[in-house]
Amino acid sequence: MELLAHYLLFLAKAVTVVVAIGAVVTLIAAAVRQQRHGQQDRLEVESLNERYSHLNDTVEDAIADARGRKAKRKARKAEEKARRKASKLGKTDAASKLFVLDFDGDIKASATDALREEVTAVLQAAQPGDEVLIRLESSGGMVHSYGLAASQLARLREQGVRLTVAVDKVAASGGYMMACVADRICCAPFAIIGSIGVIAQLPNFNRLLREHHVDFELHTAGQYKRTLTMFGENSDEGRAKFREELNEVHDLFKRFIEQFRPQLDLDAVATGEHWFGTRAKELQLVDDVITSDDLLLKASRDKSIYRLEFHPQRSFQDRLTSAVDGTWKQFIQNLRHESGRTWP
Repeated sequence: MELLAHYLLFLAKAVTVVVAIGAVVTLIAAAVRQQRHGQQDRLEVESLNERYSHLNDTVEDAIADARGRKAKRKARKAEEKARRKASKLGKTDAASKLFVLDFDGDIKASATDALREEVTAVLQAAQPGDEVLIRLESSGGMVHSYGLAASQLARLREQGVRLTVAVDKVAASGGYMMACVADRICCAPFAIIGSIGVIAQLPNFNRLLREHHVDFELHTAGQYKRTLTMFGENSDEGRAKFREELNEVHDLFKRFIEQFRPQLDLDAVATGEHWFGTRAKELQLVDDVITSDDLLLKASRDKSIYRLEFHPQRSFQDRLTSAVDGTWKQFIQNLRHESGRTWP
């Protein structure tokens, strides 16, 4: 039994090496092909009306009898034929468009790079009466990063494009900074909203270094070039300046929110607390309690809905890391399946 266990372990290692080598070779080949064909950044545009129509057709086909399915297919073909004919003759009704963007924010608001391209694309395509819906999920992060992300949304309002932000899970701190730019904020009943505050923390190892007779030197030019450090001895003056800077950022945050949502009682909501959707509406942090799914389904009845997603050209290193990670996860899943064990 022990021999079998050693053999299986050796086999697992061998398979891992072979799979990893295969992934590297595949990626190198893909990178060469990409370089030859000059693949660039790409913007995907998906019609959500077609998706909803397909879902509806699938359900109707499943519950209808044979004669009903045949009649519905015939009617859909006639409708599609008439739509194509009207499009060629330029007789289609100019229905207003709703552009849907997704923003899933991490601590660095990394999705801002894609957001700025998507906003630029919308501003070039939007006509009077068109709108934008941002499905936003973020618990906040770096001030300057989320400030830039919020500025991208402000570009839409400045150009007269009505903006709605929908929050299904969380828009807190920097996430709410983005959301408040919208003409209308909607959230799910249990979405987390608010956290209008600023936080900064760092450990200090100065006493530990002194105990081990390790000297740490920090030289600056300018009284407040550095206030608190991780390794030096922090002073009360440095702490006071650090708190002053935090309060300054908080004041900027509050003024930014007041600019877009003057109806808010900032003394009541800018405490760093967060609230769930229904309570957030009572505090006027949001305008409606509704999920993004219901918003889109209602809009699909009288608007042409398009979801935009920008994909930047990924570096070879990023693609290699992603592929190896995916290969390793797949290998682990296969091992779990084969062994029948419960793994953490």
